[in-house]
Amino acid sequence: MDCVAEAARTSAQGRTVFGGRVRGGRPVVTLTFIGLCVASYVLQLAVPGWTSRWAFSPLAGSVEPWRFLTAAFLHSQGQVFHILFNMIALWMVGPYLEQALGRARFATLYLLSAIGGSVGAVVLAPVVGGWTTGLVGASGAVFGLFGAVLVVMRRLGRDAGPILGILVLNGVLGFVLPGIAWQAHLGGLVVGAALGAAFAYVPRERRALVGWAAPVAVAVVLAVATGSVYASYGLL
Repeated sequence: MDCVAEAARTSAQGRTVFGGRVRGGRPVVTLTFIGLCVASYVLQLAVPGWTSRWAFSPLAGSVEPWRFLTAAFLHSQGQVFHILFNMIALWMVGPYLEQALGRARFATLYLLSAIGGSVGAVVLAPVVGGWTTGLVGASGAVFGLFGAVLVVMRRLGRDAGPILGILVLNGVLGFVLPGIAWQAHLGGLVVGAALGAAFAYVPRERRALVGWAAPVAVAVVLAVATGSVYASYGLL
């Protein structure tokens, strides 16, 4: 991307235009997330019950809340293209955002987008009756990265058409193809775009404050939304 070079311009303090610390070498956070997903996929194939132990469904999440996050490191065992697509997408977008935003903010963005995908399933599951349907995949987190990079590119005045096209295509596929959790895609996208906007548009003098306040605010909103739905069904 042309915007990679622009986002990597540094100040005298070695910071990108979005405040991320310029680092040489490999994108370790992106590689760590890819490694965790691949390792978990191997365990899914090798260890009976690994998937069911960590997969998410709105009903299971009401009693085992860690599943809101752990499901993002699982993928469909019978569809290798599921993990391949997500890992390729993560590799395409992750290193750029990791460099532009900094490791801590990028990791926060990814993890909260993953949780946002599960929350999207909780909030929208009553519409489709999917309270017990198991959900796996890093798609919510990946869509969060798409949402963030879309905002970042617009902030830099770059053409966001290709990213927007990918989002529209995958949005349509989520409604057309069976077995795709469009609710998780939407939840991750909203969280990623919100955090991406907070990180990209904050004035320089307030970056440190917004760097922790924005994720806390998003986490509170996700918790309140989830709690409200659960309470309405008597699960709290």
